Amino acid sequence: MFKRILNDIVLWLIANVICLIWRFSADKAAIVPYLLFFLMAMGAWVLLGLLFGKYKRSYRESWFWQEMLSMLATGGLLMGIIAALLTHTAFVVKGTTVSLTVALWTVGIVMILDATLILFMHYYKFALNMTVPPMKIEQRHNAVCQRVATHRSPASMASIHDAILSLTTEQDYEMLLDKATLESNLTKVVADRERFALLQFQDYQYNCIVDITILNNIRGINKRFCVVNQKLPDNGTYVVCYRPQEYVKRKMLASYPKGINYLVYACWFIYRRILPRLLLTSRLHYDLGGGTHRTLSKAEVLGRLYYCGFEVDDIVPMGHIDYVFAHRHSQPYPQEQIKVYGPLIKLPRVCENKQIKYFYKFRTMHPYSEYIQKYVFDKRGGMNIADKAQDDFRITHWGAILRRYWLDELPMLINWLRRDVKLVGIRPLSQAMFDTYPEELQAKRTKTKPGLIPPFYIDHPETFEELYASENKYLDEYFRHPIRTDWRYFWKTIYSILFKRMHSA
Repeated sequence: MFKRILNDIVLWLIANVICLIWRFSADKAAIVPYLLFFLMAMGAWVLLGLLFGKYKRSYRESWFWQEMLSMLATGGLLMGIIAALLTHTAFVVKGTTVSLTVALWTVGIVMILDATLILFMHYYKFALNMTVPPMKIEQRHNAVCQRVATHRSPASMASIHDAILSLTTEQDYEMLLDKATLESNLTKVVADRERFALLQFQDYQYNCIVDITILNNIRGINKRFCVVNQKLPDNGTYVVCYRPQEYVKRKMLASYPKGINYLVYACWFIYRRILPRLLLTSRLHYDLGGGTHRTLSKAEVLGRLYYCGFEVDDIVPMGHIDYVFAHRHSQPYPQEQIKVYGPLIKLPRVCENKQIKYFYKFRTMHPYSEYIQKYVFDKRGGMNIADKAQDDFRITHWGAILRRYWLDELPMLINWLRRDVKLVGIRPLSQAMFDTYPEELQAKRTKTKPGLIPPFYIDHPETFEELYASENKYLDEYFRHPIRTDWRYFWKTIYSILFKRMHSA
């Protein structure tokens, strides 16, 4: 209650300042009578608010219409009281009449500000209300297909052929015929947006499910993947298709004249990629769009599959559609609602005494990229010296710019203020990267806090052996002379950045 009353007092202060500036600039009227009127009117507003239950509930506990009605009742009655006093009794404070127009405008501005605050608070509550019950994943062991394999009849193959051609092309059908064993009765072709159709399947009846519904137009992609995970036997194949963001970008840039095309693409990018990722717009965008016509990147589709217990075997581009072949590998991750993949993220890192702490960074990768780290490392031939995968498709174009100039690491200053890291020290590592280090170096690393400025930017190692040697050298010196070592490494880093043009990976 007191917090809400304080909010209204702040709104009255703002309204009074606006009206005093307006009144004084108009005819240099005396300010004191208006200040006294302001205090009396503000007190009356609070009393009427208590009477109409304006402060009875918090924003989270009340309905929008309840808030608006109580605010309108409070403001309307107060306007009536003020109008009656000033009009019929010639309300005078110290010989100076308070203008009826200014008095009513003061209350009116308070009502406008309060309505704006109510609208914002209830929209904020609406925007955060993305929580859904976690999906129950049935535990199982050694599940095998329950049916005997047979070849389909010509009539059945003709039906499948027509169904696929109604959504794709003859080339797509030939590719699926070759790679997805369509002629077997253990392969099921699905062309239904609703995952409830998949729920009707009996468990472990098919070795392969070919889903020719474009993922971009499906609502609840993760839940769909989890249903398929439940229906397939161990190592069963799942085929999905989607329209990649890269294709949409190329087509859009080619469809408009140069100069205009990038402007159109920028507007599309804001609407399709930025607004769905921001805290206050994601829910509204999802509800208005029905969760369909999504823009999906390769990294996001693969990441969602891994998140839901699949491993990717192959990716087959077919014009404007990419087909992904994956097999059922494990149970899905706990299906808790992932609310927003916004610009600011926090990542788990191994710190002192092997504690896992979360570090803040600006997002530079597509959503769900964290679930395909091993896949990218394996497919791209391992990591480079900066513990990044070679030609990592998970990194966005703007993310590459942020990484090059360390701008993505600016939010780590929050961790520095919280004393999770010191200014100079070995860089904090993910568990996957930490596990690749030699055990001796792992033990040394966990004896001290990580740092914002690593020795990497001074020694410029080019191989992992050189990286290990660089960190060993720093840690040995730090354990002997902590303050002197960090002081020296700090100024060496500044010199490296300014004169050697050292950039992040």
